[in-house]
Amino acid sequence: MKCFHYFKDRNRRSSEQRSAPMLNEHSKSDVLTAERVTKSSCSATSTRGIPELYEEKAQNLRVFSFSELSQATDNFSRLLKIGEGGFGSVYKGTIKPVDGKGDPAVVAGHKQWVAEVQFLGVVEHPNLVKLIGYCAVDGERGIQRLLVYEFMSNRSLEDHLFSKSYPALPWQRRLQIVLGAAQGLAYLHEESEAQVIYRDFKSSNVLLNEDFKPKLSDFGLAREGPTGEHTHVSTAVVGTYGYAAPDYIETGRLTTKSDVWSFGVVLYEILTGRRSLERNRPRTEQKLLEWIKHFPVDSKKFGMIMDPRLENQYSLSAAREIAKLADTCLMKSAKDRPKMSQVVESLKQRMHTSDVGSPSEKSYGDDEPIDSNKTGNQMDASASSRRRIAHLAKLSEHVGGISRRGFMVMQRAKVP
Repeated sequence: MKCFHYFKDRNRRSSEQRSAPMLNEHSKSDVLTAERVTKSSCSATSTRGIPELYEEKAQNLRVFSFSELSQATDNFSRLLKIGEGGFGSVYKGTIKPVDGKGDPAVVAGHKQWVAEVQFLGVVEHPNLVKLIGYCAVDGERGIQRLLVYEFMSNRSLEDHLFSKSYPALPWQRRLQIVLGAAQGLAYLHEESEAQVIYRDFKSSNVLLNEDFKPKLSDFGLAREGPTGEHTHVSTAVVGTYGYAAPDYIETGRLTTKSDVWSFGVVLYEILTGRRSLERNRPRTEQKLLEWIKHFPVDSKKFGMIMDPRLENQYSLSAAREIAKLADTCLMKSAKDRPKMSQVVESLKQRMHTSDVGSPSEKSYGDDEPIDSNKTGNQMDASASSRRRIAHLAKLSEHVGGISRRGFMVMQRAKVP
């Protein structure tokens, strides 16, 4: 399955030209390099940058003609439009590979087309969307720029978290999705030959295939990381409000820890089922990271932030651990945030202990911290209440089904 990204300029040209996308001098300085850098003990080991790696791997991409992609999408029919990408419309179509069989596909407009081709032409990982090919035509119809991707049938994490049109994502699936996304970021930061800073990590850019396997998409804002002993690159501040790291916004200094911050925001989105910014909520609840401060992770109120669509089918202790991990990603100082490889290991450990349970049961047991300020009388009253409930439970063994159901309702309501 494939996906196209479509960008069309209305300028007319007298001649038609097809060529591999190359960076001109202006694009190089704007997309892949920094104007100023600062030295640090951190250093990238690669001696080759994205342009050099792209020249080596460009032949792996298929070059499409505009007519091929126009035919694949029925001339970019409105009926085949399936959404909006970061920079344009997205269409579903069918392309014909060499063997003649057709595969579903999608099309969208893209301003950062060159950066997208160069980065996705170089990087390769199971949790990154696969770029199949491109179309670059300058002719009578104007400038045509299209990208062809694998098709992701389950749309995005954003759709499944926030749209009522989709069933709620189960707890374990949410963890599997963020783990896969974390592995994709860790590859870009620490495993790719040329370090890549994604710069626009958010739930809408985490696409899901037919098996709900996550893949990062939309590399139009990505930047090559610092090289040698340099610790950051300085760029114009771009991204999505609510996800961009505050230190990057304030200074324009971009590092891999900027992506770590964004990942922390998405962790809280999968816990709460809320967007990072929701203008339609009361003022105190519009900004997710401000709202959650009222429900500290070690307090009894913490469970109140959890997504009600989960219907209590999750482990409260595991949710606390995910929130603590998110808090480390959201540390004010970038240097105090973990690397994505550390985040991956933390998520794996938490998933092993994340058996689904009833948080309402756990919230009144050993999982909750005891308030040291409680008086002795309060503790005695609590113990007395538990003894009465236990006594009622024993009596209920000798009564009929109706009385038993009545007792269960009383117990859930905590009637003394």
